Amino acid sequence: MLRVEDIHTYYGRSYILQGTSLEVRNGEIVALLGRNGAGKTTTLKTIMGLVKPKAGAIFFQDAEITKLPAYKVARKGIGYVPQGRHLFPKMTVLENLKTGMKNQTNLQELESVFGLFPVLRERLNQLAGTLSGGEQQALAISRALVKKPRILLLDEPTTGLMPIFVSKLMDIIKKLNEGGMTILLVEEKIPFALSMADRVYFMVKGKIEYNAGKEELGGKKEILIRYLGVEV
Repeated sequence: MLRVEDIHTYYGRSYILQGTSLEVRNGEIVALLGRNGAGKTTTLKTIMGLVKPKAGAIFFQDAEITKLPAYKVARKGIGYVPQGRHLFPKMTVLENLKTGMKNQTNLQELESVFGLFPVLRERLNQLAGTLSGGEQQALAISRALVKKPRILLLDEPTTGLMPIFVSKLMDIIKKLNEGGMTILLVEEKIPFALSMADRVYFMVKGKIEYNAGKEELGGKKEILIRYLGVEV
């Protein structure tokens, strides 16, 4: 479904992605893991067209999207929930959701996200900036989902969340995947990511150094220590 082929991305003179390649197949949950500064967020931003690569190619459903602006990438069917959520804090929950809707007058389109996050129905007229961290993340994910994407890119979705909402978020991601949603996940909580991912890519200094399926990683603590510096 999604292929990233030998991408090289810079921020000014800083060489961030140094030949990154990865693939996400239809129906998978794929985790992209690495230490801070490895280039994970830049990978997602490059896929979305928010940062332009100097070389390489990105394909979505066999069509090249490398040079498309971000809004056209989103229209192709790629949903993106950025790190930090990037909501409009002085707009209501409903107004934030409408920014992601194709038809802003058809509120029936929101029923599917209310099914996942019932609290948003109760908070429709509340300012986004006054929501709890968990509610804000629910809103950020819902804003991406109302576009009905084929694949969802999640960048550090558990950051700043209470453990009870982390558990709920895990259930929701699994439910989305069971319903046919393909997911590319960047995550700092390693057990959270490993519990859901079908495959894992390990990124080190802008390069994919290792990738493996869930079964292959089972019990191999040395891999996590080598690439992430943690033992799970």
